Amino acid sequence: MRWTTTGLVSPASNSVRVVKESDMDIAFQPIVDLATGGTFAHEALARCKLPRFTSPLALFEQAEREEACGRLGRVVRNVLFEHCSRQRIFVNVHPQEVGQRWLVQPTDPLFMHDSEVYIEVTESAAFEYFDICMSVLSELRARCDAKIVVDDFGAGHADLNRVLQLRPDMVKLDMSLIRGIDTDPEKQKYVRDIIETCHRLSAKVVAEGIETTEEFDTVVSLGADYAQGYLLGRPSFPPKNGTWPTGATLRPSA
Repeated sequence: MRWTTTGLVSPASNSVRVVKESDMDIAFQPIVDLATGGTFAHEALARCKLPRFTSPLALFEQAEREEACGRLGRVVRNVLFEHCSRQRIFVNVHPQEVGQRWLVQPTDPLFMHDSEVYIEVTESAAFEYFDICMSVLSELRARCDAKIVVDDFGAGHADLNRVLQLRPDMVKLDMSLIRGIDTDPEKQKYVRDIIETCHRLSAKVVAEGIETTEEFDTVVSLGADYAQGYLLGRPSFPPKNGTWPTGATLRPSA
């Protein structure tokens, strides 16, 4: 092992820098349109075959320690876009990728995708790296018409006004806001206010982490546009359409 100015770096055998495309799989989780009942898109989720990195969290934490998130993200996108050429896809990116400008390299496969690409940045990244996020995401919009999604809203700073300055096309509500929402009137009021504010500024809202029919019915009644969670479909390969809960009704059209 050796130390750098950013901390301990593992030997090559434990380094994210040795991860290659053949070491990666992609799982796809459906995102369901609450107005039509159909599958709107799929979120791409990285899965590493190497035993030491079977946990996605461990994989990306190690990449962050090595300042290798940009390289890893490019490997993931190479595998992802090879698997799905014509589907609407949500792609997660790490703040390091934004700061190091990996996403705007002209050879990146997201520029060659045949359908819409939604770039997901976490709420914390949008808050802590606001200026660079604004610059890079604006460039992506201009060059390939990428859609911008703020992920995990409510898990961190929950500064909606700051987040909306990025002009996201979508805001994904963190599962902490959705869990048990059917029995929590205060949480319902808070989520309704978020949805209404997003809609006023032309941003759609995705409710994440839905696991029960009661949670699903509640987010439909509060006006969410899309839903995602184990109730509707688990990550899989190849991509599968979402499953509409039995007895649930469509969200009324605006």
